[in-house]
Amino acid sequence: MTYRLGVDVGGTFTDVLLVEETSGATWRAKTASTPSDQSVGVLNGIGKVCAEAGISLSDVSQVLHGTTVATNAILEGKGATVGLVTTQGFRQVLQIARSYVPGGLAGWIIWPKPEPLAALENTVEVSERLASDGAVIRPLDDDDVRAQLAKLTGIEALAVSLINSFADPAHERRIAEIAAEVLPGVPVSLSSDVLPELREYERTVTTVANGYVQPQVERYVRTLATQLAEGGVAGELAILRSDGGLSSADAAIDAPVTMLLSGPAGGVTGAVWVAEQCGFTDLITFDMGGTSTDVALVQGLTPRIGRETKVGDLTVRASSVDVRTVGAGGGSIAHVPELTKALRVGPQSAGADPGPAAYGKGGTEPTVTDANVVLGYLPSSLAGGEITLDVDAARTAVASVADAMGLKSPEAAAAGIVDIVNENMLGGLRLVSVQQGFDPRDFALVAFGGAGPLHANALGVLTGAWPVIVPPSPGVLCALGDATTSKRAESARTVLRRFADLTGGELATVLTELAEEAGARLAQQGVDDPSVTYQVDVRYHGQGFEIPIEVPSLDGDPLAALAADFDREHERLFSFLLGTDHELVNARATVSGPRPSVAAVTLPASEGPPTPIDTHPVHVLGRSVDAAVYDRTTLRAGDVVTGPAIVVEMDSTTLVLPAHAATVHPSGSLLINPVGA
Repeated sequence: MTYRLGVDVGGTFTDVLLVEETSGATWRAKTASTPSDQSVGVLNGIGKVCAEAGISLSDVSQVLHGTTVATNAILEGKGATVGLVTTQGFRQVLQIARSYVPGGLAGWIIWPKPEPLAALENTVEVSERLASDGAVIRPLDDDDVRAQLAKLTGIEALAVSLINSFADPAHERRIAEIAAEVLPGVPVSLSSDVLPELREYERTVTTVANGYVQPQVERYVRTLATQLAEGGVAGELAILRSDGGLSSADAAIDAPVTMLLSGPAGGVTGAVWVAEQCGFTDLITFDMGGTSTDVALVQGLTPRIGRETKVGDLTVRASSVDVRTVGAGGGSIAHVPELTKALRVGPQSAGADPGPAAYGKGGTEPTVTDANVVLGYLPSSLAGGEITLDVDAARTAVASVADAMGLKSPEAAAAGIVDIVNENMLGGLRLVSVQQGFDPRDFALVAFGGAGPLHANALGVLTGAWPVIVPPSPGVLCALGDATTSKRAESARTVLRRFADLTGGELATVLTELAEEAGARLAQQGVDDPSVTYQVDVRYHGQGFEIPIEVPSLDGDPLAALAADFDREHERLFSFLLGTDHELVNARATVSGPRPSVAAVTLPASEGPPTPIDTHPVHVLGRSVDAAVYDRTTLRAGDVVTGPAIVVEMDSTTLVLPAHAATVHPSGSLLINPVGA
């Protein structure tokens, strides 16, 4: 038997899913995350799930891991001290940055500009200059390079970003050779490797970010790989990229900027796999965890891939699943400001330690989880009994909100907390749908994460997205995504040619060369005969921004098809077209290995109405009613659970509201729809 093991580290829990490829059988484990050293929680979860499956660690052929190590390094400001080498005259490239300030006019008054990841005192200039076509205007001076690098004392990583190096990487590569002599042992990130595209600020900030997280990522990945090997895991360790593909451990260390959204990407990949089993191709993903909620839009079983990755105040140019994050999770803290007396929820979170008051670990502030406990939506224990809920502590915490607002009962305050967090998450769903020109009513809503299924039915009502799909093991779906995706690599190049000055054959040549470059890197990771997709960034001549457009085929006249596709996308986004020529800016090729052949599980057919294991009072729509409680492991294909109802399982809880019903799909997912729909 062949076993693949998916691991996803969240802010509160570490999720592990073991999949036997031939049968599709799964085993899952959920353990508390260990923020001080994520590998501890990972190894605890792996040991737990292997024991449950009755296998040894040596039976695991692959460990596929979505991690937030790189993300947390940036959010917490705990990355490496980075030295930056630029072309003479461009030392302040990070300080000048871009003029955009979040928050409109108010942002100019109250927005604190974040400090660059490479300090000005750790930035040096070298004497060299290339033209935009790669011609040498001023040759590189090796002695000058050595003198400048010698000034960079105390740095832990080096980033090199020279003007127009995207046209010719020779100068940057020579600096890397000299740095190996002058700064031995310091990892070097070259912009011509990290992001070989025009726009010096975006290229520089992305390269510096790569260097900033690289030492921490390398320590974590190397440590985890070593501990897995010492524990008996014979299979390889692969890390999930932000675009939903996998890379080998070594490739992840070389380019950690490609894994800044590693964790959320796994959830989207898993949601696509689940939706495909249920027969749906267009979906919105809704991943609600303990700290935040991640949402994304998928069309034709293909997640929308963005060219920017945002983490906190940092925006870098790296391909990633277009995931939007809202500071709303099960641990989000409810508070009532003294000035306004208006209830607010988040973005502050109780996290894993101390966690919500109901966890009994010392938390006293009211959270969304506490509100769900007060309303009767959660069972007495979570994560397969790992956490026992303290109902009295939850009521006490939520009662403080009721007192601050002058409400009569904790239930009224809890209902307000849940309503507000639902509206906060609706805002995130609108970001990826309505504000991108899509009607959410044309999509299914796939809900997962530990807290997602609890709020999914309400989000379906707010968005009109039906059915709401709750996959099996929703709390560990990100780990399923890690285990059901394939290795991927990408190559890019700036072209900057008007369509009138370009032929379809020339474009095909560029894209084919890029595919060969990316394919060679994937071959080094043991992947042969990969599939290839092409994408180009197009704009109207004279525009200052571009739109990524897929290239479906290199046959015939791809330029005419690209122009038409660009016009359609431009009109969808901005409601107008321009009569000027089109211009190709960047070209990219993405190569992917074969998708793993994980068998789909088919549930046995229902033999009669499902039998609840209990009834439980819940507070819904302003009144207390009895809800039937079902054990999800006993449900069969075709069973219908009519609300109000609660469906419990090891890693999550699903709430079915009155006037709605959940039908069990043969693949095991719950499909929630309004009654009569």
